[in-house]
Amino acid sequence: MVDAPQYPTINREAPNILVTGTPGVGKSTLCKKLAEVTALRWLEISKIAKDNNCLQEYDPEFDTHVLDEDKLMDGLEEVMSIGGNIVDYHSSEFFPERWFDVVFVLTADTSSLYDRLNLRGYSGKKLESNIECEIFKICLDEAKQFYRTQIVHSLESINEAQLEENVQKICQWIQMWLNN
Repeated sequence: MVDAPQYPTINREAPNILVTGTPGVGKSTLCKKLAEVTALRWLEISKIAKDNNCLQEYDPEFDTHVLDEDKLMDGLEEVMSIGGNIVDYHSSEFFPERWFDVVFVLTADTSSLYDRLNLRGYSGKKLESNIECEIFKICLDEAKQFYRTQIVHSLESINEAQLEENVQKICQWIQMWLNN
């Protein structure tokens, strides 16, 4: 069971949830399911950044674009202040703490993660770096560093049963937040 919600200092009608973790742990799958069963909006940060030209130079070593964090944050400020969002991104350090009522960090064993990333076509430095990130729990440590530890929760995300269990846990958390 996830701890009872820590109530925000900002008055919102619905909570803002951050779902983070190493690429391939199942963030988008979880967020999509949550958006289907709740009234919350799924904000897929990578897609929003691309659609709103919040990308800077291309990094060929990691086969990705660098995010223009300031432009992205400016564009999201209003929707985040309203509440009712599920934010999906692999990093959490640049989001303002005030935006979130809870942070869920998804984790997976490295064997499952390797297989998932390999299927996505990750290779070389990009694959190696993401596996190391999961081994050393970089995403979890980052979340604990930049958010109050009592709002950060780790959820294992390896199989369909865990996915369903995680959806239920988060829905229970949302209900507790709404009831209070």
